[in-house]
Amino acid sequence: MTDTLETIGERIRQNFETRTKVRDQALAQARLLTRNSALAIRAIHRSESNTAHTHLDEARALAEALRSGLAAYPDLYYAGYTQDALKEFCEASITCAIIENQPLPTPEELRMEYATYMNGLAEVGGELRRRCMDILRQGYSQEAERLLGWMDEIYLLMVTLDYPDAITNGLRRQTDLARGIVERTRGDLTISLREQHLENRLEQLSQQLSDNQA
Repeated sequence: MTDTLETIGERIRQNFETRTKVRDQALAQARLLTRNSALAIRAIHRSESNTAHTHLDEARALAEALRSGLAAYPDLYYAGYTQDALKEFCEASITCAIIENQPLPTPEELRMEYATYMNGLAEVGGELRRRCMDILRQGYSQEAERLLGWMDEIYLLMVTLDYPDAITNGLRRQTDLARGIVERTRGDLTISLREQHLENRLEQLSQQLSDNQA
């Protein structure tokens, strides 16, 4: 028996209703995921480790909810707003791990697509630069050098992944931005190191003069 246009329309209507509800729920979860990821990064910059990990735990639960809730709707899972939120989670997880000098979380551990993970990793450089600048306000530090080393390693990895944007979700543009961030940070560290050397030398000269006068 051939379906009437009315019955076909009803099936389509029900499908659209279900997909709309799923999409609305995913949007709400994505917004919360983005917010918790941002709060985790803010907390780690303030050296509030417990707060940062609380937000990371909440973000991880939201990422899992998105993944399971959209399992039957891959087009919604791979939609821009969903992947952007998951990318923010990757960025927050990696940033916290590097700043705390912990092992780097892998894509498999975060249960992320490689392109999403890499785009999150690409944005970590900006957060590490911010951390370096906070450190350098107190003077040159080996910790800033360590973070710059991570920035270098991330950029060098990105350079090797020269694939079409359709595969990497626009990683090439992020690579260009990362290079500029690394170069500016290296310049800032160089200036800080020279200022530290100059300050040390002036202190030595001042001490020598005091000794001679004595």
